[in-house]
Amino acid sequence: MPTDKITPFLWFDDNAEEAIDFYSSVFKNGKTLNVTRYGEGAPFPKGTLMSATFELEGQRFMALNAGPHFKFNEAVSFFVNCATQEEVDELWEKLTADGGKPGRCGWLKDKFGLSWQIVPALLGELLADKDARRARNVSEAMMRMDKIDIQALKDAYEK
Repeated sequence: MPTDKITPFLWFDDNAEEAIDFYSSVFKNGKTLNVTRYGEGAPFPKGTLMSATFELEGQRFMALNAGPHFKFNEAVSFFVNCATQEEVDELWEKLTADGGKPGRCGWLKDKFGLSWQIVPALLGELLADKDARRARNVSEAMMRMDKIDIQALKDAYEK
């Protein structure tokens, strides 16, 4: 029984199980919690994953294989708060692999079309600085980036 009040629910054409396995390999703390499979007479072959609940870094998700009726778009993304450049680099590399696409300002789309924001925690701190010039310098630097570069943000802050 889910304990989260709100759980993101992801609709996949027919590759939810592949996606869950992928996301569980990307994040260190990823696991499948339960799986329901289609039976005889269903719109998918018997045994195909129908729905599943999985967890990434303590955040619960649900996934559904339900056909090509809906697609992911940038209106919804998952914000990943990173502590270090190494974490930014690792997640960026893994999530853009095998057909994922980098975007601007820390955004990317993975190979399933799901949008992610891979952002160092330091960015929020620098953007919230009371010195408007420093915050603007950081914002302008970020706007020129795809993957966020912490050292470049620090350099812009110190200008």
